[in-house]
This record gives sequence, C-alpha cells and structure tokens, in this order.
Amino acid sequence: MDTDVPRSAEEIRAVVASLIGTAAADIPDDANLVRLGLTSLDVMRLSGRWRRGGVPVKFDILVADPTVSGWARHIGSLTADDASAS
Repeated sequence: MDTDVPRSAEEIRAVVASLIGTAAADIPDDANLVRLGLTSLDVMRLSGRWRRGGVPVKFDILVADPTVSGWARHIGSLTADDASAS
C-alpha cells in the first residue's frame, strides 16, 4: 500500500486528481475538493495512508478546509514540526 505523504501542493493535487479522475492542472489551490468529487471516505483513506507514512494528519482539519492550499498548510505544519524536532 502506498504510504507516501505529499510534501507539496503539486503532490497533493496529483493524488486528488487520480482519485477524482481529472487532470491535476484542473484543480485550483482554493477549489473545494469535495465539490470536485472527493468523498469523505477518500479523505479518511488519505489521512490513514498519510498517518501510516509518518505524518499525523488530522481528518477533521482536512475536512474543515478541503482545498489543496489548506491541506498543504496542514501537512507542511506537521512536517515542519518533525524537521525542527530532529
């Protein structure tokens, strides 16, 4: 199972695009990913995958701001915490 955690907005966009069956270029940073076709089950699966990959993402934060930019901020804050702890 893929546990790679996206480290950039581009990587998040690519993961989401593959799930909703669209081109990554068609997903703006501020687009609501749920309105584009991402389901809550998709978000649960992604958060579980990314936690198994070592980043403790929070499902409720992902759902509260379901945008590429929101997810990039959340993941970035968690990976920045990990980097400063090392």
